[in-house]
Amino acid sequence: MKRLLLLLLSASCLFANASEKILFVGNSYLYYNNSVHNHVENLLREHYENESVDTKLTAIGGSKLQHHSIDQILNYKNFNLDKPVNKIIFQGGSSEVITAKSRENFRLTAKNYSEKAQAMGIDTYLYMTHAYRDSDIRYEENLIEKIKLAYYEAGEISNSTVIPVGIAFEIAYRKNPNIKLHLPDGTHPTMLGTYLAASTVFATLTGVSPEG
Repeated sequence: MKRLLLLLLSASCLFANASEKILFVGNSYLYYNNSVHNHVENLLREHYENESVDTKLTAIGGSKLQHHSIDQILNYKNFNLDKPVNKIIFQGGSSEVITAKSRENFRLTAKNYSEKAQAMGIDTYLYMTHAYRDSDIRYEENLIEKIKLAYYEAGEISNSTVIPVGIAFEIAYRKNPNIKLHLPDGTHPTMLGTYLAASTVFATLTGVSPEG
């Protein structure tokens, strides 16, 4: 695990200060297992002992990024906050990477949403999804390559930082093929998968390994 986290830190090369308010936008990949955002908040609170850290989640099961209203997302009062968030982490639907057309739609949505957020002084991130396992009917070999293509291109045109969760899963499986990061459905994360995702988010935001 230590080598995996070092690889992720090397890949992200982002050293950021503590953010007071972070909004996660996505679907069930985020809210399973008490939600990625809660685990990230716990890690950030432990790391930034004297900082006030608050994370929020807006999620629609099975959704694509375009199913979320950016205007509602940018209204901080919708999340019972007293001021706007500092960072927004956008997660696309897992199927958005499969075809060239769906990847283009995702890229354009990410660009549009990120530009609107950035105009308000909000830093934007893209949460790279993990690939399916072979128990999911949508499984295809080397799907991670399409995922990386979609997210890194979207990150470039939207001026957003990519959080390489999908790559973290691939590295973990390569190092230990018996590790259980997916539930039997082949798509949703186990608790270990959620914690790996949260650790990857933390490492990308802070440039620090979450290992204690």
